[in-house]
Amino acid sequence: MKKKITYSGLGALLVVPLLFLWAASAGANAVIPGISGPTFNLVAGSANIPTPDGDSVRIWAYGDGTNPVQYPGPTLIVTQGQTVTVNLTNNLTRRVSIVFPGQQRVTANGDVKGLLTWEANPNGGHASYSFVASQAGTYMYHSGTRPELEIEMGLVGAIIVRPASFNQNSNRTAYGHPDTAYDHEYLFMLSEMDPFIHDLVDAGLIKKIDNTTWTPRFWFINGRNSMDTLADHNVPWLPNQPYSALARTHPGEKVLIRLIGAGRNLHAFHPHGNHSVLIARDGRMLSSGPGAGPDLGLRDFTFTPTPGETMDAIFQWTGYKLGWDIYGDPAKEAFAHTCSDGNGDDFDDVTYEYCPDHGKPLPVVLPALQDVDFGGFYSGSPFLGHFGELPPGEGGLNLNGGLFFMWHSHNEKELINFDIFPGGMMSFVIIEPRGVPIP
Repeated sequence: MKKKITYSGLGALLVVPLLFLWAASAGANAVIPGISGPTFNLVAGSANIPTPDGDSVRIWAYGDGTNPVQYPGPTLIVTQGQTVTVNLTNNLTRRVSIVFPGQQRVTANGDVKGLLTWEANPNGGHASYSFVASQAGTYMYHSGTRPELEIEMGLVGAIIVRPASFNQNSNRTAYGHPDTAYDHEYLFMLSEMDPFIHDLVDAGLIKKIDNTTWTPRFWFINGRNSMDTLADHNVPWLPNQPYSALARTHPGEKVLIRLIGAGRNLHAFHPHGNHSVLIARDGRMLSSGPGAGPDLGLRDFTFTPTPGETMDAIFQWTGYKLGWDIYGDPAKEAFAHTCSDGNGDDFDDVTYEYCPDHGKPLPVVLPALQDVDFGGFYSGSPFLGHFGELPPGEGGLNLNGGLFFMWHSHNEKELINFDIFPGGMMSFVIIEPRGVPIP
């Protein structure tokens, strides 16, 4: 197993232990995957999901009726003002339902009226729910019949309500205000599991579940544990865990982080590389009044949603005042480049290099090759968009010479897969050179 290495002044984690090969730099998608409404036909069913330590965990999950049920459930994407209808068919052997925190005046009908909402009977029962998506933002949905068990088992998913003025090509905002504009967006749904509860359910021993002894052993981002979090969407070896958790962006671009606390514990999510600006909580922009935008937003380096809470934050990496030229020494032929600031913002108009640092050398002496260990994501060069000498068989996963920053839980135990490190709530953002396409 390779060791990680960081270079002083670089600020990016460049290498990590690898278990098998991913083409990580090529596969991530900057558009959140999901299904578009406003009408959704969901199915509740069961499946087994693999975890990277070789375990297999029984889950209950929602699906779209066409593809396998999935953890988390399909992300439901609607537009502000639409009347949303969700029809549920229950193929489990217990009654389940759906509740929609943050949505107002939800109407429902189904087989049985439960404590929180109408429920669908086992083995083919039905329920239906409807509400007007009146507020843009990030939300979740989950079963409301026995939430402490059903959310643990996997009956949970995300809802994204886009503002009425949203346009993917010309007006990409989270809340309709220009200060919530972004270039790329990524969902990070944080959850955990106690596999012993799942084993009891699988054995038909639900009555033996004791929530006072609940102890999670697996921690998930978008239904995956690291290092599976880096794989592309819809990879064949994860049929019930289709959502990636790898982010990609270019210098200067804005990344919308949609964060959901989908478990029963708090998880401190820490995006390396720069502070992010929290612009909304629970689908409500942090604003002092109409037209003010997210003027009450908070700039921080770690965000800890409470169970059931959602947060939206804007991340941007610029290389601002790093103190060295991120593209290398322009006096050398291999690194020749200019920095042209036509609009007076101190950044190159194309590459977004911080021009006051143009030509400044890397302020450290890199060690000789024989003095370091190399991981798959190191390009051989500390400079953005460049490659350097590597020993045979090393590297190979950094396809574009990007900078890798770890995005992970700050609760150290959550970086394992049943006591095996690395794992758990860990992924990365790749800062790609300008010109590298991000779908």
